[in-house]
Amino acid sequence: MAGSLLNELLKVRVKRKVFVSYHHGGDQAYYDAFSKKFHDDYDVITDNSLERAIDSDDVNYVMRRIREDYITGTSCTILLVGKKTWGRKYADWEIKATLDKQHALIGIQLPTLQQGPNGNVTVPDRLHDNIQSGYALWLTWAAFTASAQACTSYIEQANSRDKKLIVNDRDRRLRNA
Repeated sequence: MAGSLLNELLKVRVKRKVFVSYHHGGDQAYYDAFSKKFHDDYDVITDNSLERAIDSDDVNYVMRRIREDYITGTSCTILLVGKKTWGRKYADWEIKATLDKQHALIGIQLPTLQQGPNGNVTVPDRLHDNIQSGYALWLTWAAFTASAQACTSYIEQANSRDKKLIVNDRDRRLRNA
């Protein structure tokens, strides 16, 4: 009896907690699609629009709340990058808090993110630094959401990245572009 109970307990899969950051004004539909598709696989935490959730002009207070209320307890931040994400101060602050905690970071290129003539896209500077250093993963929406197995594989890959690759020395963005 005890052996079968142990076997049943071992079959229970623990949901990995992930924090999803995105521009609420432009990319809500992608967050909703991600959350709906993977709600059985991940405990998805979102900022619920920090502009409304944390009513303060004190940058240090807001950063502490981001770390304590949203990033702590997760293992990975997934940043959904649409056409206006590059200039959002809270996206930058959430990336900074993620890197301060040495959590995994994945940038997801949404279909709304337009490529320039040379094939480049505009992403938040702090994310760019960490893509260039090899710390952050940079994936397309289609690749990341192809299946639960693909998503899990990318999250595990991001969590295994060497913490020495983290680049987090930029000043915080103080206003939206």
